[in-house]
Amino acid sequence: MPPSKAEPAHLVLEDGTVLTGHSFGSRGTVLGEVVFNTGMTGYQEVLTDPSYAGQLVSFTYPELGNTGVNPDDQEADVPHARGVIARQLAPRPSSWRCNEPLDVWMQRQGIVGICGVDTRALVRHLREGGAMNGVISSDGRSPTELLAEVRSAPSMKGLNLADQVTTSEPYRWTSACSVGFDQRLQTSSAESFHVVAVDFGIKRAILDRLVAHGCDVTVVPAHADLDQVMSHRPDGVFLSNGPGDPSAVSSGIALARQLLQQAELPLFGICLGHQILGLALGGRTFKLAYGHRGLNHPCGTTGQVEITSQNHGFALDADSLATESVEVTHLNLNDRTVAAFRHRQQPVFGVQYHPEASPGPHDADHHFGRFVALMADRRR
Repeated sequence: MPPSKAEPAHLVLEDGTVLTGHSFGSRGTVLGEVVFNTGMTGYQEVLTDPSYAGQLVSFTYPELGNTGVNPDDQEADVPHARGVIARQLAPRPSSWRCNEPLDVWMQRQGIVGICGVDTRALVRHLREGGAMNGVISSDGRSPTELLAEVRSAPSMKGLNLADQVTTSEPYRWTSACSVGFDQRLQTSSAESFHVVAVDFGIKRAILDRLVAHGCDVTVVPAHADLDQVMSHRPDGVFLSNGPGDPSAVSSGIALARQLLQQAELPLFGICLGHQILGLALGGRTFKLAYGHRGLNHPCGTTGQVEITSQNHGFALDADSLATESVEVTHLNLNDRTVAAFRHRQQPVFGVQYHPEASPGPHDADHHFGRFVALMADRRR
C-alpha cells in the first residue's frame, strides 16, 4: 500500500514505456539505469551498496520495507542507488532490529521512490529489452517531458563511476561484525596480514570479512598509484567491487597491471575488482543484457556448486582470457558467463560474485580464507 497522502508518480523508460504509481520516500525527479534485484531480503544493503550508484532499482519481492531500517546494515555512510521501484510498501515494519521505517529513512536520505506499479511486468520487460535508462518523477511533470529528459541521459556503458564513490583519503578498517549478528568465522590467530584494499566502491561487509579472517586493512582511493599502495608494505592487495563500466576505470587497470608485475604478491578481486584484474591480464569485458542481481545464482564447475549473491551489469569475455596464464575456475551456471578465475603461475584470483554475502548465502566465504592462505604461503 502507498504511504498516507501519497502523491502520484511516474516511471518513464527510454523506450517510451510509462508506469504510473504512488510516490514514497523523497519527492522529486531522478534519472538512472533501471535494473532489477531478485533477492527476497536485503533492500537496505542494496540501497547503500556503492555498486548501485547511478541506478534505479526495482525489487521483485512484492513488499518492501517490512523489516524497516537499522544502522548496522549500512554498506556505506550514505545510500548510492538513485531510486527505488516497488510493488507495495509495508504499512509498518516488524523487526527487533528496526530503527525507523523505510519510507522515513528514504525521505531523510533523499532517495526517490515509486510504489504501486506492476514490478513483475517491469522485470519481464527489462529481461526482453535489456536494462535501460529511466526516470522516476513525483514533481508533476508529464511523461512526455520526462521521456525527452531520459533520452538525453548517458548510457552506463563507458561510465567510470568508481571515481565518484571512492574514498578521498586512505583509512584503516578494524571493526568486524561488532554487533554480533553475523555468526561466521572470527579468526583467533595471533598472526595478522596487512591488506591494502583499493576502493572502487567497497562495501563494509567485505572489509568486515577481511578483518574476520585475520587481515589488518588499509583502504586507499581508486586513483592510488603503485608507490602509494606499496608504501604500506602489504602482504596482499584487494581490488574491491564498484559501479559502472570496468573498462572505463583506466587508473585501476593500470594499477592492476603494475601489481601483477610484483610476481609473488597475492591479489584478490571481487566483482568490479575481478573484472579489472581480468582486463589487466589482457581480457575484455562486455555489458550483460540485464545483469545479475540477486541472492541465488549458482556458480561452479564440475561437481561443486556455490549459491551466490551477485550484483553486476558487466562480465569478462571468457574467450579473451589467455588460457596459458588464466584458468576459469567458476561459471555462472545460469548463462555460463565467467564467475571466477585464477592465475596459473601467480597468487592471483578474482570472483565475480560477492563472497561476503551481504545479503545472501555464505557458501563462498571460503574465498577470504583462500586469500589469507596465499598471504601465509608468501610469508613462509
